[in-house]
Amino acid sequence: MNKIPQTVQQKVGQFFFPAVFINDTEENIQETERLIREYNIGGLTFFHSRASAATNYEGNKKIVFNDDSYKQLKERIERFQKCATTPLLISIDAEWGLAMRVEKTPQYPYAITLGALPESESHLVYEVGKQIGLDLKSAGIQYNLSPLADINNNPNNPVIGYRSFGENKEKVAHFALEYLRGMSDVGVLGCLKHFPGHGNTNVDSHLGLPVLKETLEELLENELYPFIKGIEDNVDSIMIGHLAVPALNSGKDTSATLSKSIIQTLLREQLGYDGLVISDALNMHSVSKLYDVKGQLEWEAFNAGNDVLCFAENVPEGIQAIIEKASPARIEESFNRIWKCKEKAGILNQAAISSGVLDFERTALLNDKIAQKSITKLIDNSNSEIVFEAHKNNTLVKLSLYKTEDNDFFKALNTQLASPEFAIKAGDTTVITTVEKDLDPFDTIIISLFVPKAKPLNNFDIEESVLELLGKLLKSKKCILYVFGNPYVLPIIPNAKHALGLVEVYQDFVEFQKNAAIQIIENKNCVGELPVNIDLQ
Repeated sequence: MNKIPQTVQQKVGQFFFPAVFINDTEENIQETERLIREYNIGGLTFFHSRASAATNYEGNKKIVFNDDSYKQLKERIERFQKCATTPLLISIDAEWGLAMRVEKTPQYPYAITLGALPESESHLVYEVGKQIGLDLKSAGIQYNLSPLADINNNPNNPVIGYRSFGENKEKVAHFALEYLRGMSDVGVLGCLKHFPGHGNTNVDSHLGLPVLKETLEELLENELYPFIKGIEDNVDSIMIGHLAVPALNSGKDTSATLSKSIIQTLLREQLGYDGLVISDALNMHSVSKLYDVKGQLEWEAFNAGNDVLCFAENVPEGIQAIIEKASPARIEESFNRIWKCKEKAGILNQAAISSGVLDFERTALLNDKIAQKSITKLIDNSNSEIVFEAHKNNTLVKLSLYKTEDNDFFKALNTQLASPEFAIKAGDTTVITTVEKDLDPFDTIIISLFVPKAKPLNNFDIEESVLELLGKLLKSKKCILYVFGNPYVLPIIPNAKHALGLVEVYQDFVEFQKNAAIQIIENKNCVGELPVNIDLQ
């Protein structure tokens, strides 16, 4: 079953990792099985459903949730492995755990939350990598297309933001390597992305081509630093981003994924990387619309230096183009790199089966530890004393934005600080005037802002009228504001610097809400530090 592919076609097939979808139809599944049998493809990259894939390429279809996704994922993987002559390397993009793609599976904090941990707590990032690795193995997945090595140096970045460990290059490198080490220690391959650095861009590469204006010297000083550290540490793979760097490409706006000078000259020769190079998803609009001839994109990506063609949509044509145009030596090089990864993942000498079970309890304990060490106090005027004083005088009130009053933060606060509670939910702005009147008799307000979206588009989906209310309250009352969400939301909050207290909590997980409540009740010191520079209004 596991003999080394012999023919050129069998070897070239190994370079292709088409996308598969957990919630696909039987017809789609059989088509994938045909690709596996006829073309000896090297692996698969799993997504939730066609509606959720990188560019939602069937149009804005509604994502249908399916509580059986995890079970289906395992069944699909077993079924696909059974019809493979060469064991498949199963990959998924699970930056914050399987939950990024699969319902009812453990979710871990976003990278930006981990970036708020002090350097001394980097062992928690290792634990996250390890737990994610164990979760992936339980489903039969051996390759996580994570973490990001991108440095968060552009607050307007529409696609990186919360997915990066922050803006400090040393910390980004350190935490990315800890995450990789955690996965590696349980036998799961990792991937640093998006080379040569997607942080300082303001275009979403799923939809268009971002252009980096930096020179090579500037990139070496900043963007490339975490990748260089990864190369020194023998990282399993590096993903090339769909972004143009004219300074590295004779002034041309060619995507790095299709650039020999970026992959061959810079990554291979100058930086000395000889590990696996994988393209970012080839269905992304920054590259997918460039060529009319099927297979041309796959050939150009391979010719530029990619070993693995992720989300390749034209497998038969791509294989044919590479066989016709590539040198035998180059085919051999890429094949050997993929084979080495399959050996390391341990799928060649045994049946590639799922192992272990999901451990939600362990995830909750880990998330609790991370919450304790990441919550960040930005403004402190003896918040706890003032809150307890207001409680004693019956002048304390609570306001929840974008969650009902029945949230875990308020529940935990109510053990010591029971008081009237109000809430404004998404799309519920008609109640704002009423709520404002209801708040009038109280002088001290604990406000919980549950930021609706992680991405900055449309002010994170916070309605203008909610921001106006926040601005008024922050200026006219004693407000202690707890922000459960992306810290890049902080600069858009009017009068944030007038808050009596301001605490960034990052996630809305139960563990984070409870720890935020404990923080104010016990007046606990916060050791978290903002991973990005923020200017408050």
